Amino acid sequence: MREPPERNSPGSAAASLAHTFQCWTSAADLSPAACPVRDVIDHLGDKWSTLLLIALADGPRRFGVLRRTVPDISQRMLTQTLRDLQRDGLIERQVFPTKPPSVEYRLSPMGTSLLEPLALLVTWAERNHADIRAARTRYDAEAAA
Repeated sequence: MREPPERNSPGSAAASLAHTFQCWTSAADLSPAACPVRDVIDHLGDKWSTLLLIALADGPRRFGVLRRTVPDISQRMLTQTLRDLQRDGLIERQVFPTKPPSVEYRLSPMGTSLLEPLALLVTWAERNHADIRAARTRYDAEAAA
């Protein structure tokens, strides 16, 4: 197996990703559970997880605050997404002994470690959003023709 390319060389991101993919595909097991893209990034890339992680970036939030922060998420989907993020170890849930009990969610240390790469991805998405929407419009027009 080849050594990974230097991190700061030209094209290092493409070369690093190509090397990583080659390592994954040459492994004996590339099942969904063994593949980091399908097992980890798939959860992060769903419709709600990234928004909730961003909402928790500046501190703990109660369930109701999260629901108001992302107003188009259903209560059921918010509950399920928070459970999934907790199961993955990205957030922590704290129950306070009040009547009725109140629950607060916060990023775990692992969730906090995700903020820097997530910020890079969000910045990229903001920078390229208009171009992507324009590309979709062009594609749809060509596909309809």
